[in-house]
Amino acid sequence: MADLTQPWTIRDVVIPSRIVLAPMAGVSVQAFRRQGRRFGAGLVCSEMVSAAGLAHANERTLGYLRIARDEHPLAVQIFGSEPARMAEAAQMVVDAGADIVDINFGCPVRKVTKTGAGASALSDHGLACRLAGAVVDAVDVPISVKMRRGIDNGSRDALELGPRLEAVGVATLTIHPRSAKQMYTGTADHTLTAELVERVAVPVIASGDIVDRASAERVLDETGAAAVMVGRGAQGQPWTLQEMAERGADRPEPAEVVAELIRFMREVEREMGDRATSFLRKFYGWYLRGMADAKSVKPELTSAPTIAAAEEALLRFYPGARARLAEHEAELALLPDTDSDRLLDLPISIYGGG
Repeated sequence: MADLTQPWTIRDVVIPSRIVLAPMAGVSVQAFRRQGRRFGAGLVCSEMVSAAGLAHANERTLGYLRIARDEHPLAVQIFGSEPARMAEAAQMVVDAGADIVDINFGCPVRKVTKTGAGASALSDHGLACRLAGAVVDAVDVPISVKMRRGIDNGSRDALELGPRLEAVGVATLTIHPRSAKQMYTGTADHTLTAELVERVAVPVIASGDIVDRASAERVLDETGAAAVMVGRGAQGQPWTLQEMAERGADRPEPAEVVAELIRFMREVEREMGDRATSFLRKFYGWYLRGMADAKSVKPELTSAPTIAAAEEALLRFYPGARARLAEHEAELALLPDTDSDRLLDLPISIYGGG
């Protein structure tokens, strides 16, 4: 049976577990990635960063390059349709501290694909190889590519493109074996993952429908993939990663869930400032799913004008979380700055700032 805690490598980058936290737009901010590392992810990934946005020094885009020391190893994902701009973007994210540059050939969203980026590259293998080759030539760190099976249902484009990407120097491939047209419907066909593993020598990461330890072990065993990528299963549920890493960790009590949510809220606020209030609204339902009083407290959380007001509402409904928070704060007081949340107060990225 596959061992999810076994280290592996992407070229010279050592990944301490077979669990990869997926890049997710509007989710994979620094606080989410740091939490993923705490709970057992061996590799974490940024949300996709626009090469054009970096080229134009867009302030919001540059903010995605905020990187802390305890995120490593970290992959920063970029997308675009111009080789020169992709090469420039790769240089910028490596300067910011990325250990791996990931290229997005999987995003099915129209506003991305209509520019020739994301999953649209799966229908133009020549362009895909030029983009990947430009990034490989631009930086010294390993390059990874995340892709879907193809644009259309039943497509096998990823199996043809994978070896070509390996030939231009890509160091690892992630496959989500749904089509772009499927979006997130249906099921991921991991027979394609197994076929891709047979066709390339570089490590393959399996993505899609990895929701618990059983599904992670099954996919690794059936496909021969090097690792699994966890996406929606970890949204508001970092214990999914812990279960995979620790062989059957118990479901946390409500007080622990709320304490972790508040810790996450505070970290997001430090990272995003006033934007945190609206950003966090989608997370409340993810964390509180299935808990008593969730239907009563959620409207208060989503309408709260500040993070402090949302925290006050949570502690009113779940007072037991206060003790867990106090324990966490006492633990932080004993840690050096490099190991604690105070790390966020430091200037940690030449682009993203402190």
